[in-house]
Parts: sequence; structure tokens; C-alpha cells
Amino acid sequence: QVQLVESGGGLVQPGGSLRLSCAASGFIFSNYAMRWYRQAPGKSRELVAGISSGGGSTNYADSVKGRFTISRDNAKNTVYLQMNSLKPEDTAVYYCNAVWWNVGYWGQGTQVTVSS
Repeated sequence: QVQLVESGGGLVQPGGSLRLSCAASGFIFSNYAMRWYRQAPGKSRELVAGISSGGGSTNYADSVKGRFTISRDNAKNTVYLQMNSLKPEDTAVYYCNAVWWNVGYWGQGTQVTVSS
């Protein structure tokens, strides 16, 4: 049974930090590129960051470059998103996504709220 379980979301003040985790099971994690998406109320889901299967290549949305860092630990079947210098506009549900060829899996999402 495939599972992607996100954790680490919550309420944080502007300028603060959070670290999201996504624990994977039920598939060969090291074969899959991993991505973090987010969806704010009333907006479409957008790609935030991605990392290759081996971890050697990463990419980021312009809106988070220099503030967010994606990483993975294939021994722990987990992908992370370190989020620093958070802004109110980062408020959204954050989703973990696994991709390999035409196969994709999604987590259930974790809420991140940036507010004073």
C-alpha cells in the first residue's frame, strides 16, 4: 500500500521557519523524483520545489528561491522541505508528490499558516 505522509506544518510568525517531512512507503522511494507543491485558498496548486531520485538535482519556484531547501534521505524514505524567512503569502496546504515516468503519488497535505 502506497503512502506519503506529510508532517511538520503549523502556525508560524512571519520570518520564522518550519521543516516539513514526507515519509514514503509502499514503493521504491529511491527510484522516484520527489516534489513539494502547495495550494492556497482560491488558488491552483503550484510546484514549490523538486529533487531528483538520487538527490543530486534540485529546482525551486522563483517565489521560494533562497528561502526554501528541499532534501531527501533515501535510507529513511523521507523527503524534507526546510522553509526559512516565511512570509504570509507562503500560507497554504503543502503536498508531497512522488513521480517516476508516468506514475505519481500524492500525500494528504499539511497546513502551513504564516501569520502574526
